[in-house]
Amino acid sequence: MRVGAWTRRRSMWLDLGMAAAAAVECAYSSAMFAYREGLGTVAMAAVAVFGLVAGSTVLVRRRWPLVPVAAALATIPLLSGYVLLMIGLYTLGAYRPEGAAGRFAERRAMSVLCAIAIAETVLVSTLTLGTQQQEALQHGVPEPLLIVFSVLAAVGISVPPAILGLYIGAKRRLWVALTERAEGLETELTLLADQARERARRARMEERTRIAREMHDVVAHRVSLLVVHAGALERVVHKEPDKAAASAKLMGDIGRQALDELRQILGVLRTVEPEDSDEEPGASREAAALAPLGLADLAKLVDESRAAGLGVRFTMGGARRSLSAEAEQTAYRVVQEALTNVLKHAPGADVEVVVAYVPAGVALAVSNSCPVADAHSATEKALPSGGNGLIGMRERVTALGGAFSAGPTEEGGFRVEARLRTAH
Repeated sequence: MRVGAWTRRRSMWLDLGMAAAAAVECAYSSAMFAYREGLGTVAMAAVAVFGLVAGSTVLVRRRWPLVPVAAALATIPLLSGYVLLMIGLYTLGAYRPEGAAGRFAERRAMSVLCAIAIAETVLVSTLTLGTQQQEALQHGVPEPLLIVFSVLAAVGISVPPAILGLYIGAKRRLWVALTERAEGLETELTLLADQARERARRARMEERTRIAREMHDVVAHRVSLLVVHAGALERVVHKEPDKAAASAKLMGDIGRQALDELRQILGVLRTVEPEDSDEEPGASREAAALAPLGLADLAKLVDESRAAGLGVRFTMGGARRSLSAEAEQTAYRVVQEALTNVLKHAPGADVEVVVAYVPAGVALAVSNSCPVADAHSATEKALPSGGNGLIGMRERVTALGGAFSAGPTEEGGFRVEARLRTAH
């Protein structure tokens, strides 16, 4: 702000100085012209005042640059205003006027104004040659030579200031344009950086949400099965050793499956190129062998739930159609989470799982009957719920453009439905 105020103050004093110089030159030259022509004292005073007013137009040169040029052309017949003319032509080129007067700042218009100033100066000098150049004529200087000198002088006071003004004006406008462009690019880069950060933040949030869903589905289902089998094992370990051993073996299988699925999820977080990886080749092959779960694995999932004590009836119908890997895994996770919820909140209830291939994709439905009150109260504390299961299922399905619904049934049970599109 201080630099801007100092610049404005300097410009003001510069304009005042030039206005004073131009006013003095116009007033003195006009008065001397009237004196040489013998016009009298009143005329001398009148033209001096006119010269003062004309020279003072320099004060408005930045806002109305055409005014000093017009004032100079008006004072040239009085053999004055040459300083004012140089200042006006320079200003007109350096400061492009606004509105209709802007056309005078163009190069063609500047050329016309210079030509008018030169012609007017030469004409006035020629007409007043006898009174202004008496001494030169008396010393034998030819009139044509004096006219040539007048032309050169007129060119010298008109053309260089106009060219300099045009150059300075073009340089200033270029600087302003470059500054505005730089500011625009800086603003655009800032916006792009903000957008990139926002996209990165959204990508991180989406990835965290996806990983949270995977972790929830894997941990909730497998751990729920382990808790159920652990409770059963505790009850039969002394009475039925064979059944306890089978339950222990089943718990080991469930634990290994949970570890495999967790390793698959963590492998996504640590994906590296084979040549950049420090892991052993066997570990890479083991990770690569973990294929995403899909509809083909639902039968095994249902058997696990049956082994945990759920009465599950599983039906798959319709002509099989191709689904993307994401859709296959989403369908599996929906059924898995629905069975986990039944195991948590409706132990002892009958469950029906229906998978049907329809023309537009595949439809899933998992419904359970009204839970047994005693069994529900006995397992409610053992199997807590985070309340994110239905949210995760809905997010999975809608992310693939499918439809999802869940809610209680009239019979007191609960029903989960999802519809996924086939791959095109």
